[in-house]
Amino acid sequence: MKLLWGPRWRYGGNSLTASVVESLNFYNQISLLYATLKEFCTPTTCPVMKAGRYEYRWADGTTMVSAPEYVELLMNWIETQIDNEHIFPKKTGEPFPPNFEDFVKRILRKLFRVYAHIYHSHFPKIVTLNEQAHLNTCFHRYLLFVSFVYLTMMHDFGNMQEFQLVDKEEMVPIQKLVETILKP
Repeated sequence: MKLLWGPRWRYGGNSLTASVVESLNFYNQISLLYATLKEFCTPTTCPVMKAGRYEYRWADGTTMVSAPEYVELLMNWIETQIDNEHIFPKKTGEPFPPNFEDFVKRILRKLFRVYAHIYHSHFPKIVTLNEQAHLNTCFHRYLLFVSFVYLTMMHDFGNMQEFQLVDKEEMVPIQKLVETILKP
């Protein structure tokens, strides 16, 4: 079964609003999913944040942290970004900053790393917990948004550009899964 995206007018024709809403949705979904794995994803079992042979370092690209520490730092960082009204305006009609898409891209790229870690390091536990359908559905929606939906919205509103919210290189650790999900 292929999951289809809802109507484009869902966000009142505003691609930036869609970015805010979906970033919050993906943040909440991955927070809930990861919370079920906390007792299994520990500094002992996951001393490095990685997906297969791909290691993820924190912030400056040089700081090595355990997977649980990385996820905690990430969730705190995302929450700080979302709470910052200069980045994510809270009032209707307030302008988004000119570099808003850069913030969204960083958030979504880093959330992808959590998905990749879960699929590589904890999928058997996800199956044991009977959470694979939920994980797969959340990841499917995420992929549709970062790969197709955002580009379609940008095109529909006259802003089409070569733009992806998450670079294809970032998806390499679980490329086969990504290709399977996105296959027409």
